[in-house]
Amino acid sequence: MRLAVHESGGGTKTAVLIHGIMSDSRAWHRVTRELESHGFRVIAVDLAGHGRSPRARNYSPAAWADDVIETLEPLLDGPPDVVMGHSLGGLVASLVADRLAPRAAIYIDPAFSFPTGIRGFAFKLFFAIAPRPKRSALVRMNPKWSANDVDIELATLRDWDKRTILGFVDTRRLVPPARLVTPSLVVLAEKSLLITERVAAQLRGAGMTVATVPGTGHTVFRDDHAGFMDIVCGWLCDHVRLAERVPVPLAVAA
Repeated sequence: MRLAVHESGGGTKTAVLIHGIMSDSRAWHRVTRELESHGFRVIAVDLAGHGRSPRARNYSPAAWADDVIETLEPLLDGPPDVVMGHSLGGLVASLVADRLAPRAAIYIDPAFSFPTGIRGFAFKLFFAIAPRPKRSALVRMNPKWSANDVDIELATLRDWDKRTILGFVDTRRLVPPARLVTPSLVVLAEKSLLITERVAAQLRGAGMTVATVPGTGHTVFRDDHAGFMDIVCGWLCDHVRLAERVPVPLAVAA
């Protein structure tokens, strides 16, 4: 299906952003602004079952990736410069990168593995039965988030199809890329929900750069936006020529 997209920026380079489960393209508002200031045109998608995109009969990582490819086809003249994804979006981004071969890929606390045993069962149960949290609960769970990010999360949760959880029933699909088709950066939370030290070592062994942002939880770019962007921009300087940073009017990034 064709997905809803938020397209902004008029730079000569293209960045594709793919959000995590329960979220949508609005979560990237500060990341988008930073990338625009470095000369990027930014295309942020709403995956099926999220935001303004249609709902699907069935959800799976492969289907989400197919949707992204179909949506990007008329918007790109060639491979994008960067594909970036968070959590579920990190897994989808790896499938997209395998087919589009961007110049660089960035995976943020990606769903490249899933907890096993009792912890894994508790994760699935929580996602299946937990009600959408209220503002007070979100603030308690995410004390480093701005008030604006809390507002955005509440809005994205209202637009989220809870059936997307079924896309995670078979956790055997949650695996790292089978091959490295482009330079890849993995940015981890200090207390990652999904990537253990063993898996991080496997990613390094496969040739990926793995960095951790201290003091952050799963949504790294909201917990410490400045620390996250320092790592991302420093790494991109080695792989994608960044424009000298220029101020972006707030109205453009809204």
